[in-house]
Amino acid sequence: MRTGRPALIALTALAPVSWGTTYAVTTEFLPPDRPLFTALARALPAGLLLLALARVRPHGAWWWKATVLGALNIGAFFPLLFLSAYRLPGGMAAVVGSVGPLFVVGLSAVLLGQRPRTRAVLTAVAAALGVSLVVLRAAGELDALGALAALASAASMSTGTVLTQRWGRPDGVGPLALTGWQLTAGGLLIAPVALLVEGAPPALDAPAAGGYLYLALANTAVAYWLWFRGIGRLSATQVTFLGPLSPLTAAVVGWAVLGETLTPVQLAGMALAFGATLAGQLAPRGEPVEKAATAAPFSSASRNGRKDSMDLTVPGLRR
Repeated sequence: MRTGRPALIALTALAPVSWGTTYAVTTEFLPPDRPLFTALARALPAGLLLLALARVRPHGAWWWKATVLGALNIGAFFPLLFLSAYRLPGGMAAVVGSVGPLFVVGLSAVLLGQRPRTRAVLTAVAAALGVSLVVLRAAGELDALGALAALASAASMSTGTVLTQRWGRPDGVGPLALTGWQLTAGGLLIAPVALLVEGAPPALDAPAAGGYLYLALANTAVAYWLWFRGIGRLSATQVTFLGPLSPLTAAVVGWAVLGETLTPVQLAGMALAFGATLAGQLAPRGEPVEKAATAAPFSSASRNGRKDSMDLTVPGLRR
């Protein structure tokens, strides 16, 4: 069943909205200083669950492609994300990670040969500026390692998303299976590193167990399925500019749940970032309204045939 474009955008947007709750869950419920175990507990159970539901294994070149995508979108992204979350205030991690759309612009030019559009670049800058205003009060609490981890996580996710659109997916394979492959591959890559660096898993109380369950199911299995489904049917630019919804959600959660305040400057930043998100959903002239839901892996000929219609191809955040 096909989904209308506004509904598809709204469903895809649920992924970064869910990811915006990650910081609060991590800091309020999970054991401290366990970024690798947290990344593992989030990725591997979700991946195995989706594999069991999809019952489709990679074949041919997709064994290594799924591994590469899993490493970029999950295996590297998750540990770096949680490292930044543990070492930085949530707002600071968000502002560093908000450069994802700019990474996508550059990577699309290098990997896909697509010329960046001025509107997309300006929209990406506006989104980053808006997020910066939202988290302005955290600017003085910079931790160098945490900031580098946040920057690297944005670069990893951006690269993985560009390649996800470049490679598409095999004939007859849906986003559920593709998501399961990546989560499982990423989780298996994280597992030995987590065991070596952090040792045995920590003892979990009820809040921590609930937090990990939420991260694995809603925040990962469902959210990433919606995200990769959106990548397969929307233009890269549209998907990329949904990313700022994650830090905006984090700010709202901090205000509503953690008792944080929102200043007029932060509210203005939220309006600017949200406006950039909406602007990013406007298809450039000549771009198809929605890509085919049954997109197969792009051959050289099909990539060339779609080159002008995909605009920037890709994201993000993420996230």
